[in-house]
Amino acid sequence: MPCPPAKARHLFKSGKARPKRNKLGLFYVQLCYEQEPSNQPLVVGIDPGSTFEGYSVVGMHETVLNLMVEAPGHVQKAVETRRTMRRARRQRKWRRPKRFDNRLTGKKRIPPSTRSRWEAKARVVVHLQKVLPLTAVVVEDVQAVTWPGKGGKWNGLFSPVQVGKEHLYRLLREKGLTVHLKEGWQTKELREQFGLKKTKSKSKQTFESHALDGWVLAASISGACAPTCTKLWYVVPAVLHRRRLHRLQASKGGMRKPYGGTRSLGLKRGTRVRHPKYVLCTVGGFDRRKQTISLQAYRTNQRLTQGAKVKDCQALTWVAFRSWLVKEQQKSKGKGKPPRLRPKQGTLASSPGLQGQGSPQAED
Repeated sequence: MPCPPAKARHLFKSGKARPKRNKLGLFYVQLCYEQEPSNQPLVVGIDPGSTFEGYSVVGMHETVLNLMVEAPGHVQKAVETRRTMRRARRQRKWRRPKRFDNRLTGKKRIPPSTRSRWEAKARVVVHLQKVLPLTAVVVEDVQAVTWPGKGGKWNGLFSPVQVGKEHLYRLLREKGLTVHLKEGWQTKELREQFGLKKTKSKSKQTFESHALDGWVLAASISGACAPTCTKLWYVVPAVLHRRRLHRLQASKGGMRKPYGGTRSLGLKRGTRVRHPKYVLCTVGGFDRRKQTISLQAYRTNQRLTQGAKVKDCQALTWVAFRSWLVKEQQKSKGKGKPPRLRPKQGTLASSPGLQGQGSPQAED
């Protein structure tokens, strides 16, 4: 359940709780003593999207968590690269014959890009279920556009969407959660019913972009009246480059360097570390000859250096997602900067001993 920071610090000092962080990168408090299960039922609402997705965990009265998650979009390009390299190997005169009958011809399967997108939603719910007593899930049922064709209605994109969402519903039910479905027009009616307005900017990191739809979906089942918290966590899934024999393009001198893998000189790639110069960052690739690793910025994932030593890095934890709390922007009235108010001489705020208590600068 929601806990204020003052109470969390008291629990830590008294030894009744310990700080924890799950694979989503979210910080939470774990109690060290047994407590009666008198928690309010929590419902998670999911707003699926092609690029961004919204999640919101809502109770009977309080809003527990709001997430904006980037959907995985690298799988399709990775599959195309794999297909290109496989066809290139077939054109060579000498190649290794197959050792196992692992061909997928004639077998029922889900396309890789569709499977990654819909299983990513279930993966987020599973990580939330480990720290929160979730009872139900409300998902906006995506409807594919169809048009008349031979043999009835047909659309090339209908089958992957239908197969993917049915796969998601099956995974959620296997976790013991009750699945409720709402269509898009029902989500719009819920927004109007609660008096909430959604922003048109899909990529804006605010509560009104995607988490708002997740909140109204969850509140329609939990019974909440209004969002008590609009703070947003932005979550980015970690992408690990799997091991290849060599790079696709040869470097200078015609040498093909090895590429990929999940370990860098003993550290797992994506591990959250603290460096004396670059502070909080994540582990990337490594150089075998120089015995150095590369470090990326935690939020932007931009490369900071390729010459970091392992002994200088303090390993904190490994998370499957990079997440951070989005800073709320203060709404300014009108155009331009607000005028700075200066107290007159002789007033209470201008006294030397009371500077900063009643001044506008202290309120900021």
